[in-house]
Amino acid sequence: MAAAVLFQRFGFGETALALTLLQRSCIYCSATTISAYSGGNGRAIEFSHFGLFYSRPNLLNLRNQSEWKWSSVKANSAHGVAQESSKITPAGVSHSDLSSLPKPLTASDLIYSPSDGSKVRVAYQGCPGAYSEDAALKVYPTCETVPCDQFESTFKAVELWLADKAILPIENSVGGSIHRNYDLLLRHRLHIVGEVQMSINHCLLGLPGVRKEELKRVLSHPQAFGQCERILTELGVTRVSADDTAGSAQIVAAEGVRENGSIASSRAAKIYGLDVLDEGIQDDPDNFSRFLILGREPVIPGTDRPHKTSIVFSLEEGPGVLFKALAVFALRDINLSKIESRPQKMRPLRVVDDSNRGSATYFDYLFYIDFEASMMDPCAQSALGHLQEFARFIRVLGCYPVDTTPSPP
Repeated sequence: MAAAVLFQRFGFGETALALTLLQRSCIYCSATTISAYSGGNGRAIEFSHFGLFYSRPNLLNLRNQSEWKWSSVKANSAHGVAQESSKITPAGVSHSDLSSLPKPLTASDLIYSPSDGSKVRVAYQGCPGAYSEDAALKVYPTCETVPCDQFESTFKAVELWLADKAILPIENSVGGSIHRNYDLLLRHRLHIVGEVQMSINHCLLGLPGVRKEELKRVLSHPQAFGQCERILTELGVTRVSADDTAGSAQIVAAEGVRENGSIASSRAAKIYGLDVLDEGIQDDPDNFSRFLILGREPVIPGTDRPHKTSIVFSLEEGPGVLFKALAVFALRDINLSKIESRPQKMRPLRVVDDSNRGSATYFDYLFYIDFEASMMDPCAQSALGHLQEFARFIRVLGCYPVDTTPSPP
């Protein structure tokens, strides 16, 4: 078996860390993200601070350690201040109140900025009052929240030390999975270090003194529209998409147009000086979102609470290969709590030749799986070792405590 070279990766800069495995084996390592690279037709398996990997007989290329250096990104400015609107603002909310709110980070704001260690900084996508910020405050009640304009900016904020953690919505009980964020988990080198599930209670917001029957346009995120279909249809309003729910409330407050409303949280209403015209407007009262907590360093699994592990892998060609891949967990009584498939970006199609029926073209998929076991569990280690027999690529995205907080009544 060829030796395998592992690299520890830190955001935009990388420091080489060499480890040698002479046979297929299970290893533990406290490094940030581990990747095994092999040339030619060799396999590549990546994992967090521990995992199994396999490489076919090919020598691995080790780049000189001096080639891996920290790189910095220059930016035009750090935190900016929201520009004042020349339009009417609602009673009780002045232009200065709105402009004093932190402006979401954009790509030009992302520069290397080490923390002073005084308070945990948590990056989230959206404006102040977003549900992601609520989730961050649920996990870290005294944290400093860092708003970002896009999901990818939350990853970069952590990689460049503008934030210590990022919080990312990954699925909703009504709207389903947020596929964009699965792609970002694979693209970036952060680790899943926790999860939090939160009840989503949508409110219809408007300017002070406005009745909901007066609304002609409602602004919000497309996911919120999908979760509040019934009331939007009853009102017969035009839907205007926004980047996030709290951002839509900010726009309604800044523009001061009485015919405009927003779907957001009651906390967003307080922040932007809006009235709650109707509360709990989601179609399904049991509306929950699951958020992932991301960090630069992995967590070491403890024994005081249940853990789950998230992985992503691609499979070799062959009949029944997906069944075989999933069976490695069933054979060891490991429960799968989620499975998600995404077409591969670099090679979305593959051609399968059949001597009897000719050739056919299929999508080539990546599979994301959450299973209910810690990587400290020998059964989990054995399952990933078995999975290697069918997988081209495996990466452990994180092993982290399960959110066991009780759901609200």
